[in-house]
Amino acid sequence: MPRFFVRQDAICEKEILLRGEDAHHIARSLRMAVGDFVTVCDMRGNEYDCRITSFLEDWEVRVEILRVGHAKTEPPCRILLFQALPKGDKLETVIQKAVECGVCEIVPFESERCVARMKPEAEEKKTDRRQRIATEAAKQCGRSALPTVCRTVRFEEMLERAAACDLGLFCYEGDGTVSLGTVLRAERERLCSSAGTAPTVAVIIGSEGGFSVSEATRARERGLLAVGLGKRILRTETASGFVLACLSLVTELDG
Repeated sequence: MPRFFVRQDAICEKEILLRGEDAHHIARSLRMAVGDFVTVCDMRGNEYDCRITSFLEDWEVRVEILRVGHAKTEPPCRILLFQALPKGDKLETVIQKAVECGVCEIVPFESERCVARMKPEAEEKKTDRRQRIATEAAKQCGRSALPTVCRTVRFEEMLERAAACDLGLFCYEGDGTVSLGTVLRAERERLCSSAGTAPTVAVIIGSEGGFSVSEATRARERGLLAVGLGKRILRTETASGFVLACLSLVTELDG
């Protein structure tokens, strides 16, 4: 069924109001009719099976709530991806695939070796486009929570935000790293715990040139773990998917 995300204030006791682009998509693109079924997510982990009851042209659709359930499509931990700006449109692919792999937040950042650079005058437009890509990916893959794409930040701000997570994985091809597999095996019980608030995991990926020794040192000083991703050098657009797949194996698939 088509899937849509709404804020809590759009949900009443027995019905949900879909407006704007979602309503237009239902009416014009999907050409749905009264009586058709949709799934609505409240971005808090709840899913609503609904039936369309009325249209107000193509900018407002009312749906009747038939069933409410707690979604099972979210990982047991909250994963934040910090991705150094890559060249070209690679970031769009990274965002799409990261959403499919379960991230809850994506934070682009600038590092020393980034070829691409943040342009403040274009940042708002680019962030809006990236958020739309994340939203479409979340709908397509059946997510129940809508991941957030943040504005681009500087390296030091990235370190500060990543260090606030319960586990920080600084992916680094230099010396002094610990194997990603070793770290995930050691942290598995904590990452899969269902008691209390879901643990947060920061995954930090460099640009095409990786990270400098100075950046790796500053990351370690902030308590982040320098982890190695194996014997092969991965492209920046591959690395995040690789790490997220490993996290999924440990927390969701290796039962």
